[in-house]
Amino acid sequence: MRMESGPRVSAITIFLNEERHLREALQSVIDQSYDDWELILVNDGSTDRSAAIAADIVAMDPHRIRLLHHEGRSNRGMSASRNLGLAHARGEFVGFLDADDCWTPDKLVEQVGRLDHERDAGLIYGRTLIWHEWEDGPGSGSGSITRDYYYDLGVEPDRTYQPPHLFRMLLRNKAQTPTTCNAMMRRSLIQRIGGFEDSFTGMFEDQVFFAKALLAAPAHVSDRTWAKYRQHERSHSALSAGNRTVDQARVRFLRWLKGYLTEGGQADPAVLRAVLPDVKREMSAARISQLRHRLRRLIGLPS
Repeated sequence: MRMESGPRVSAITIFLNEERHLREALQSVIDQSYDDWELILVNDGSTDRSAAIAADIVAMDPHRIRLLHHEGRSNRGMSASRNLGLAHARGEFVGFLDADDCWTPDKLVEQVGRLDHERDAGLIYGRTLIWHEWEDGPGSGSGSITRDYYYDLGVEPDRTYQPPHLFRMLLRNKAQTPTTCNAMMRRSLIQRIGGFEDSFTGMFEDQVFFAKALLAAPAHVSDRTWAKYRQHERSHSALSAGNRTVDQARVRFLRWLKGYLTEGGQADPAVLRAVLPDVKREMSAARISQLRHRLRRLIGLPS
């Protein structure tokens, strides 16, 4: 049962036209083996049946599940929607679940237990299953060549890492770092770093947030699987894959990050100074990649 002082965990799900998968995602919260949670749903201007599905879920347990809308039921983007959920969160810990993904049943009980033990850690994350083999998914049919898989964690698991080790991993983008559907954070850390950046409405909004978090606090990395990241043709990553939008978004992210570091951020100044050269190197590499794409396009080669 929920404690009178508030739940220990606030689960936040934002959604935009996700009628196909929303109910399954929310059921994975309801089915958790740990029950001291609240579920905050944020409608980001859906025009399909998503809001009606969310209202049905709220009616199942209105004391623990709430539905929020932006003013005028407008579309504000992913960061602003997550921030709206955070503004209403009461939990000591916060976990995000995208409306097309799922949590594993023991995610909350295991992550709360680890954070209670790892008092210095501001967040925790484990392995995220790259989920192709869901029913009717791209890897679900017999003979399919697309199978579920994991990215390498890039570090020894079951350890807590001090800043900026995991930040540098996120910057290099060569291994799995925190994902919104997998990580759990202390709400006090989220408040300290100012939540999500509203100007990042879609791509790289999560990297911006976790960059701030990994600069500001130690993080515990586990080998446990706590989330399934659904792959499908309408996912944000699928819609942006294979085009220059990703390169452009990465350059914008790195420019923002350079400004965040030089303006002081919400972390140890020595940590910010230490990683600034890394960010500048990544900016140079990203610009070279952009120029290479433009040159190939000019001479008629695929980019």
